[in-house]
Amino acid sequence: MAAPASSAPSQTHTASKPWYRQLYFWVLTAIATGILTGWLWPSAGVALEPVGTTFVAAIKMLITPIVFLTIVAGIGSVDSLGRVGRVGLKSLAYFQAGTLVALLVGLIAVNVFQPGAGVHAHPGDLHLQGDAAQYVKDGQGQSWWHFITDLVPESAVGAFAEGNILQVIFFSVLFGIALKAVGPIGEPIVDGVTRLSAVIFKILHYVMLAAPVGAFGAMAYTIGKYGVSTLTSLGQLIGLFYGTSAFFVIVILGSVTALLKINIFRLLRYLREEFLLVLGTSSSESALPRLMTKLEGLGVRRDIVGLTVPTGYSFNLDGSSIYLSLAAVYIGQATDTPLSITQQLGLLAVMLLTSKGSGGITGAGFIALAATLSTVGTVPAAGIMLIFGIDKFMSECRALTNLAGNSVATLVVARWERVLDTAHVNAVLHGKSPAIPAAPEKKETDPTPSANLTKAQPAGVFDSP
Repeated sequence: MAAPASSAPSQTHTASKPWYRQLYFWVLTAIATGILTGWLWPSAGVALEPVGTTFVAAIKMLITPIVFLTIVAGIGSVDSLGRVGRVGLKSLAYFQAGTLVALLVGLIAVNVFQPGAGVHAHPGDLHLQGDAAQYVKDGQGQSWWHFITDLVPESAVGAFAEGNILQVIFFSVLFGIALKAVGPIGEPIVDGVTRLSAVIFKILHYVMLAAPVGAFGAMAYTIGKYGVSTLTSLGQLIGLFYGTSAFFVIVILGSVTALLKINIFRLLRYLREEFLLVLGTSSSESALPRLMTKLEGLGVRRDIVGLTVPTGYSFNLDGSSIYLSLAAVYIGQATDTPLSITQQLGLLAVMLLTSKGSGGITGAGFIALAATLSTVGTVPAAGIMLIFGIDKFMSECRALTNLAGNSVATLVVARWERVLDTAHVNAVLHGKSPAIPAAPEKKETDPTPSANLTKAQPAGVFDSP
């Protein structure tokens, strides 16, 4: 079903905007200005912390309702619940395969380049303190199956209040399935959900107008607080992580998109505003709502986007997986802890589980790392103090890689479902105005107003300041 004509003018208008009125230009300018501010006036940069945190908080305020409304609307519009289960299983299968590849890439890189060799840090001299001590404490209290036991919220309202995406997904899927199962009784609710989605996305549009300000404050604080010199102290590890992540995105994910007959560089360019937003705020969550909209603009069905992207934020963390394998073996090398191939594969097996559900939470990478080291016991958990100071500069790369991985995952699942129009995707990537697709076609006898899914999409969602 084609997008309604009413949405076309605004999107054409957006495509014709000059570069200096595009969001990516202002976010990029804000990031550069923030770096200079934090470098030249560190105290002023630190004082700007509330600017960045307030913007991220405003985005997080909208994430749980957007995830809930998108999933419920997507499930409520499909012609069969079997399709929902099929999309979910395919997504999880791809996520697990992607996580395994990312962990292996990180493991190979750290063994080849050995950035921790020669550090010779004695575990007894490493004393946990501050946030690092709390992260290790939290990690030691986590079991390898925690992501399964944490799936069910104690309270539906509590899941939304705490911003636990995994629990919100669980409740949303149950709600959507029940809504579909009750038949005609639930149709007015589906219609209401799509109308409410339009309001929430309009609020998102207003919040996104402050994106450059938020990116400026966050970057100024990071440089002012930790200093540029921090980057050089463990530069080899940082460089290896960034290089490995770039290899994963360009070569591994690029090969996947090549099989789909899609150019990875054009896809990255299409999502440039989202990548810059993540770079400026160090949070992949800040780009989640816009990512979902952009993928729908490529012609991916809304129910696929609604199920795959939010779930991927908990189960498909490619950047976090690379970080975990790199960091764990680096600590082993730096503390002169011998690790055989068998022991490293054992670490990898545990990371396949501890990496799940670690997205979107401050310190989640450290908690997952501490949980892994505590579970295996071969590498001292106190060794995370060796990399604690540079974690802030590595979090941006984790978030960027996670964003790229979830974008590709959504396209793969759509292709797996045989509903990906590659010609349309490439047309949009070459500059054609994005068009939000309708929900899956429904049978004539089913009166559910699925067309409203398209109409409910705010026309200005692609607009940038």
